[in-house]
Amino acid sequence: MDATGKRLNVVFSTDCIKYPLTGIGRYAFELAKQLQEREQLLLTFFHGTKVRDSLAVASESAQSIQSVKRRLQKSKAASEIYRLTYPVMKTIALRNFKDHIFHSPNYYLPPRVKHCVATFHDLSVFHWPQFHPAGRVHLMQKELRNTVSRAAMLITDSHYTKKELIDFFGVENDKVSVAPLGYNEQFRPRQETETRDVLNKYQLKWRNFFLYTGTIEPRKNILTLLKAFDSLPTNDKRALPLVISGYKGWENEELFRLFRKGESEGWLKYLGFVPGKELPHLYSAANCFVFPSIYEGFGLPVLEAMASGTPVICSDATSLPEVGGGAPLMHSPEDVDTLTAHLKLMIEDADEKSRMTALGLARAQQFSWSRCADKTIEAYEQVAKFI
Repeated sequence: MDATGKRLNVVFSTDCIKYPLTGIGRYAFELAKQLQEREQLLLTFFHGTKVRDSLAVASESAQSIQSVKRRLQKSKAASEIYRLTYPVMKTIALRNFKDHIFHSPNYYLPPRVKHCVATFHDLSVFHWPQFHPAGRVHLMQKELRNTVSRAAMLITDSHYTKKELIDFFGVENDKVSVAPLGYNEQFRPRQETETRDVLNKYQLKWRNFFLYTGTIEPRKNILTLLKAFDSLPTNDKRALPLVISGYKGWENEELFRLFRKGESEGWLKYLGFVPGKELPHLYSAANCFVFPSIYEGFGLPVLEAMASGTPVICSDATSLPEVGGGAPLMHSPEDVDTLTAHLKLMIEDADEKSRMTALGLARAQQFSWSRCADKTIEAYEQVAKFI
């Protein structure tokens, strides 16, 4: 509620809640679920150019819609028409909501819409443009600069990203609110019997594999992980293979060649995109979760693995130390030798694994989607002062 005790009118964009539900989509969905339960808000959902009263769930049936969009994107003329007209259509669709707060959970804000809030998940398109498809970088940079100028308030997932925003754009400190991400109740320690069906589906054994989940793209630094894993003794890596789950991103031809090599040698298994309901079972059944990413605005998989009672190895880059809080084993992103040593420790030292599990579970308790919603509403209240 605002300072007068009135409920806050909020229009929440759900464009990023689509199949496959990757990190930002999951953030938007979990946050929206929390926000719609809060009595101090009157929440309206905005998808494309349509206003909805209820939250749509991303489903696999949406694949056909995404394939149509991909075909459109391949046509330069259609893509250009879409780029020029779509923002105007969104602005027109929002013209009856001038007394509402508009929140985009995925960077983009349409033009000439007042009282806007946007979530900035990272600044990789500026700091690491090579981690994005070249054709998209200039447009993304332009749109993000527009967002900074249009937003009444910005939200980040981490203090690391807040500092980046302030340093890079000169944004005032009190214009940026930090709302750390959370994890849902499905990510928890499980008994072997609970995971059996999922393990059988993928022909995996309880606590007998290392796990990586995330989009297959350069920023995730999977090449370093493959080098480290391949340097383990043959018996070790075959006994505890590396399991990789993730949506096929971009610029990954070389990685998939190495995936095939690892699979043929019996130490790697690529599962493709794993349905959301199965992912928590894989986390809790893994011997260890490995996440060597070069750049993260938060690093949600690290939190979900800790909440699942699984030891974590991750890089010490960007926001990951802030999320891990001392629970994971860490390495510099390009340090193959240290990563290899950490992998060996997780094979050989059961006591260290138990210690890390306890630390991870304790650390995970400090994060929740409810707290994320609380911090988000604080940002809304700042904007409401000027409505």
